[in-house]
Amino acid sequence: MPAMTTTKKVAAVFGAGPGLGAAVARRFAREGYTVALLARGEAGLREVQASITRDGGSAAVYPADAGDAGSVSAAFSKVRAELGAPEVLVYNAGAFQMGGILELDPAAFESAWRANCLGGFLSAREVLPAMLEGGRGTLLFTGATASLRGGARFAGLAVGKFGLRALAQSLAREFGPRGIHVAHIVIDGQIDTARVRGMMPGREASTMLAPDAIAESYWQLHQQHPSAWTQELDLRPAPEKF
Repeated sequence: MPAMTTTKKVAAVFGAGPGLGAAVARRFAREGYTVALLARGEAGLREVQASITRDGGSAAVYPADAGDAGSVSAAFSKVRAELGAPEVLVYNAGAFQMGGILELDPAAFESAWRANCLGGFLSAREVLPAMLEGGRGTLLFTGATASLRGGARFAGLAVGKFGLRALAQSLAREFGPRGIHVAHIVIDGQIDTARVRGMMPGREASTMLAPDAIAESYWQLHQQHPSAWTQELDLRPAPEKF
């Protein structure tokens, strides 16, 4: 395949906070990628950046609001100017407020949809032109159990995640034939993070997904040969019911 126009291997991880986003960023950094770390919270991004540089990797911080078109555009403009055009986009941003339909504030509902779905659309538009010019690229979207079914009091999450899955399918059908690998990953279970452990003290690690193990699957998706691309992958811990 033709080489990307950028002289560096650049991966952009949107939603690169502690947990899965950080694990994915570290995994690509270990392979020699310069990682653009994007999220709203700069302090969290700096922590991830520090962990990558301690391990000998390279990462740069770009605070951005996934649900705001101007913020996303400005952040990716800086990425391209300072690092080069990403050949990988991992969209891992998300937001969620649990509540029944009559309880959810409309503004909060819209905000969650913007983070869970609109941001994926905005981010894909930022990286696709250079990928198409180079004839290759990878777009990976993080989904959830709610991508497949809407549960009671989970509409605030499911609507956006359903939309993100549809976006990934549409992108794959439009751009797969042009050399862009698009995959949607269903994370079916709780991820083993400090936040989840704080909410569920005493829960055994074997009942949760390990962030580094998930990150390895993301890397393997990126490495797939175009004759055998995965469009959707579901991941869950062994004891999880499905």
